[in-house]
Amino acid sequence: MPEPRILVVGPSWVGDMVMAQSLFMTLRQRYPRCRIGVVAPGWSQPILARMDEVGEAIALDVGHGQFGWKTRRTLARRLRGRFDTAIVLPRSWKSALVPFLARIPQRVGFTGEQRYGLLNERRELDRKALDQTVKRFVALGLPRDEAMTGDFPIPRPRLRVDPDNLIELRIRLGLTSRPAIGLMPGAEYGPAKQWPLGHFRELAGRLEAEGFEVRVLGGPKDVGAGETIAMGHAHVHNLCGQTRLADAVDLLADCQQVVTNDSGLMHVAAAVGTRVHALYGSSSPDYTPPLTDSARIHFLGLSCSPCFERTCPLGHTNCLVQLSPQRVLGALLGSPMGALARG
Repeated sequence: MPEPRILVVGPSWVGDMVMAQSLFMTLRQRYPRCRIGVVAPGWSQPILARMDEVGEAIALDVGHGQFGWKTRRTLARRLRGRFDTAIVLPRSWKSALVPFLARIPQRVGFTGEQRYGLLNERRELDRKALDQTVKRFVALGLPRDEAMTGDFPIPRPRLRVDPDNLIELRIRLGLTSRPAIGLMPGAEYGPAKQWPLGHFRELAGRLEAEGFEVRVLGGPKDVGAGETIAMGHAHVHNLCGQTRLADAVDLLADCQQVVTNDSGLMHVAAAVGTRVHALYGSSSPDYTPPLTDSARIHFLGLSCSPCFERTCPLGHTNCLVQLSPQRVLGALLGSPMGALARG
């Protein structure tokens, strides 16, 4: 029997791409000799390169809000004859276009945005049975009857770490031998998912006093936030905008614990085995939890949350404001790793 050739149209968010590894792992377990290619935005290639299951990362760079017909058609021509099955994770019409134009024989995805001509195996999404994003991804790699139950194993993502790159990063960034705690203040979705910067800054100062090195990680958009948190602290390093996505994988693996909003870097930290303290406000830990047993969820569960809004509709964001730095610090120091810096 020839090895299956499977093309996955991947998601456009860091956290979702990490969770998609659960699908890749499922495919590899079921079809050990399969070849997996992933079509995804170019930024995701460093993450895909850390997934042993992915044989080929195929960049599709289309500007935000652009249809990109010419780009999609050109890519589809390159892919013709190379894959037997396509699994389309996003539910948009345009996400199913490349497999259709590439004439891939079997094209699987959930029904959405009138994709009737583009997919030839359309599945209805049972939101109750498939109540988590990662379950929906894995379900598309399973036979329809098995997937409908929602009762199937979910492999935990596991990103490969590059120890040589970590050594170079520690030297270049001037990091110390103190035990490290990572802080991730960003969240692309919006401010309703972001713990107040004042809380992050207070926590960073307390952690420094306890003997930790604090690493603030994020992208270029988070540079200002990182500066606010790190200002005036000798052992709090603002690394926002100074590292690539692959660097964040290695730096997070080197941290003992991390404190993070519900964000893409939260899922990266979980996938390298670091203990995660996940802060939830407008989103739900039931829907997008960190996929690790080494996690502590901080969620107040106020009557107004989760609202799933980008900005607080009530204007106060109490679901995060009332989540105190003292509570998070206590959880950090109370963990088995938290005692190491204090001696």
